Amino acid sequence: MENNLLIYNSLSRQKELFKPINPPHVGLYVCGPTVYGDAHLGHARPAITFDLVFRYLRHLDYKVRYVRNITDVGHLEHDADEGEDKIAKKARLENLEPMEVAQYYTNRYHQSMDKLNVLRPSIEPHASGHIIEQIAMIQKILDKGFAYIENGSVYFDIAKYNQTYHYGILSGRNVEEMINNTRELAGQEEKHNPVDFALWKKAEPKHIMRWPSPWCDGFPGWHMECSAMGCKYLGEQFDIHGGGMDLLFPHHESEIAQSMAANGKQPVHYWMHNNMITINGQKMGKSLGNAMSLEDFFTGNHALLERAYSPMTIRFFILQAQYRSTLDFSNEALQAAEKGYKRMMAAVATAQNLSATEGAENLGIQKIMDECYDAMNDDFNSPIAIAALFEAVRITNSVKDGNLKINGEELTLLNRLFQAFVFDIFGLLESESGGDDQLVDGLMQTIINIRKEARAKKDWATSDLIRDELAKFDIVLKDDKDGTSWSKK
Repeated sequence: MENNLLIYNSLSRQKELFKPINPPHVGLYVCGPTVYGDAHLGHARPAITFDLVFRYLRHLDYKVRYVRNITDVGHLEHDADEGEDKIAKKARLENLEPMEVAQYYTNRYHQSMDKLNVLRPSIEPHASGHIIEQIAMIQKILDKGFAYIENGSVYFDIAKYNQTYHYGILSGRNVEEMINNTRELAGQEEKHNPVDFALWKKAEPKHIMRWPSPWCDGFPGWHMECSAMGCKYLGEQFDIHGGGMDLLFPHHESEIAQSMAANGKQPVHYWMHNNMITINGQKMGKSLGNAMSLEDFFTGNHALLERAYSPMTIRFFILQAQYRSTLDFSNEALQAAEKGYKRMMAAVATAQNLSATEGAENLGIQKIMDECYDAMNDDFNSPIAIAALFEAVRITNSVKDGNLKINGEELTLLNRLFQAFVFDIFGLLESESGGDDQLVDGLMQTIINIRKEARAKKDWATSDLIRDELAKFDIVLKDDKDGTSWSKK
């Protein structure tokens, strides 16, 4: 398909004319969540960013296979090699099966993404379901001489790889400097170099999640899952790989190295990275007291929030920034976004009821349409497209007030513009709450609070009655150290 879509490619650090490997088919792989906690803003931005990419490519009539993985093994506490698996840690603390934890938070993630009107991917593979593929890829890397085995663990040999290829091609890092500047960490004596990373890690006796392999009972390194699953579902080379800027190094850099070592070719043509999110100018973190889940935003249940913000307000706010720019959340910014969202949706509803005037002069709707496409073709520049849409909003309101007249052809084009960009491409919903979700959440929070008061008074009969009555509607309450949450069976 011929078009002028330009994508900023992190590999070349410049915009490039998008040319899919097998037009009109596009392979899109995005690093999905690690499911050991509720979805937060850090999950929302890449989800909405690549939902926009997915929607726009489909709008341009590409056939898109969108793969977004679920990380449920191998994502460790400190880095890809050391520490305790976060899901296993939570399972141990709460006396649950690790996959029970993973399934619970996967469901919660999907609920949050549904509220944000993020489309489900074409394929959503789990790391734990692709151990065989990961072992096979590790064996290929070993056979090519780019990895070594120490005490049952398998490590990628960066120095050996760098003799043939270039480790650092994505991030621009220098291997020699990395080796010289990397501090020795406890438990890494097995490595030939501190910068080497684990492809397969031998499981300690207390490690819950483990699988048999040719080398030992263990588990895959963090980077391996995306390389193996991307190759399985999109081939040894595919079009777009996306994720947050924090994944550029070492995760995506190591993905490139693994795929080059195994298959001898660059795995991805276009690397896209969304930038970071801050809150009131600060990086999110528990120690700063500003770590907030999406549910906190939807309910307003956090000290830093003046009130609740609807899923569509969150989505509209994220779309107002180009994906490569930083994005700072504040009450003032969210309230401004809410006003803008309401103004746009009101104009969309108004346009559907306007009457055309025969012979009226053109108002430039086609020019606005062209500006929207030009913006989206320029590296998915949604804020420029939104600015153009607000010109259409101004015209709509002027026609409604009788200050302008619109002919039939332009009225049809105006409604087509709103349908294409507001709904199909930007994925906004007419209801601010994203349907009745916010009302349901509010009612459930009220019920949970009543039950909490009953439990505080040791009124176990009322507490159990509320739980049992909700169960009749397939609503499950889960009590843990963080409070009570609910989900549908």
